[in-house]
Amino acid sequence: MRFKGLDLNLLVIFEALMDTRSVTRAGERLGMTQPAASAALRRLRDYFGDDILVAVGKRMHPTPFAEMLLPEIQRSLQGVERAIATPVTFDPRKSSRRFRISTSDYIMVAVLVPLAQRLSAAAPNVQLEMVLPGEDSVPALEHGKLDLLITPEPYLAAWHPSELLFEEEQVVVGWAGNPAFASGIGEEEFYAAGHVTVSMGSARTPAFADSHLQHLPRSRKIEVAVASFASAPWFLTGTTRLAVLHQRLAKAMAPMFDLAWAPMPFEFPRLREMIQFHEARATDAGLTWLRSELLDIARGS
Repeated sequence: MRFKGLDLNLLVIFEALMDTRSVTRAGERLGMTQPAASAALRRLRDYFGDDILVAVGKRMHPTPFAEMLLPEIQRSLQGVERAIATPVTFDPRKSSRRFRISTSDYIMVAVLVPLAQRLSAAAPNVQLEMVLPGEDSVPALEHGKLDLLITPEPYLAAWHPSELLFEEEQVVVGWAGNPAFASGIGEEEFYAAGHVTVSMGSARTPAFADSHLQHLPRSRKIEVAVASFASAPWFLTGTTRLAVLHQRLAKAMAPMFDLAWAPMPFEFPRLREMIQFHEARATDAGLTWLRSELLDIARGS
């Protein structure tokens, strides 16, 4: 099959060459002989008018043009793969599909745990795979390695569709034995206390509330910084420390950690938690069903 004079099979070979940086290994991956892989590289060079891969010492290195071309080729191949893998209809009672979702442990507790409980009866063979967010979440969505990204609105990728999952109040959380909750937590008490903050991923991206608080005129006294919301309560119990967490999470964790919570002592924005998916998957029947289930769980609770 040719498109504008290019044998489309060469796009698959191009990706393998760029990944392996070796004609021999690319051929082995695709079940081609070394001469056939070499011939494919020559055809790519002729079509694009570029060397694509050049030998430097004993290794092959891509040219700047090939590096620039690679993400475009990958997106094209992934789009084709998604198109041929997506069924026209989706029956959750019969499907054994695995959905990969990137989201925080807060959403896992607040939404995905009750969703999994529901699916155990309604879609017994459907699988949910959850991964924590990081710097690679948006690229993973872009490259088809994620089905959904659930994240606060400021962290969305602007070029893919999204929809509101729910809005959430942020609350001040601490140990129930902390006397500040009995006397009332005002702005002065809030800033006088030590705080636990949440930052995620290797880049230590602040959580929604902590990011907003960093931009206020007054600074908190940070005593502990943790990498997940589920870790925060362990550093609150038995202390006078405070944390700003989601109200749903505070309610879920309060019985297990003997926590109390109070409204923010000053005006604070509500969190808008969003569902994002690749624009090429907008008509994916399975994802449409899953998004509907997520919305029903989130808004019902």
